Amino acid sequence: MASGLLLGGAVAALVAAAVPAHNPSGGFVDPPPDKIVIDVATVNGSGCPAGTAAVAVSEDNTAFTVTYSDYLAQVGGNSDPTAFRKNCQLNLIVHVPQGFTYAIAEADYRGFASLQAGASGVQRASYYFQGSSQTAAKTHTFPGAYNDNWQATDTTDWAQLVWAPCGVQRNFNINTEVRVNAGTSSPSKVSFMTMDSTDGDISTIYHMAWKECPGK
Repeated sequence: MASGLLLGGAVAALVAAAVPAHNPSGGFVDPPPDKIVIDVATVNGSGCPAGTAAVAVSEDNTAFTVTYSDYLAQVGGNSDPTAFRKNCQLNLIVHVPQGFTYAIAEADYRGFASLQAGASGVQRASYYFQGSSQTAAKTHTFPGAYNDNWQATDTTDWAQLVWAPCGVQRNFNINTEVRVNAGTSSPSKVSFMTMDSTDGDISTIYHMAWKECPGK
């Protein structure tokens, strides 16, 4: 576990509705009653220095939240030339009750952006299980001029959900990126985009779908 990483504790409140999984037999599978536990194996990236990301699981096992406090990309003015892009890779160990598997059905991202006219901001995320070639990636673009909170939601159709393999432990990887492009904006003016807020807490919520493993 990365040094200084916070697990649980006082993070932003989870707001997520249950996402029941469709059962091939025709029914739906509710979230398992047993608690799931998420441990962080590694956290790497310029957008999530040690101690600036936290993970918490909702009480009803339908979602988990990642909270960032130092995730900011910017261009223009005296900005560092490498600051235009920030990223974070979370490698999570998800302990799932026996007989169940899960997929990420929806992800909500939030932050703040101040983009000059002619500039643009990009938020991108991809998800995959360790050892799997299946990767779901979503990209959202925000054109300037823009000066407000932003929100982006990734939704995956049932047929395209990538499920954790049954009977084996495979770490779940989340790669996120925030990028600001200067475009035609004035080089002297700063444009920036964050996945945090003025109080240092902004939640990225991942909604989970569930199904029973064969033979359960």
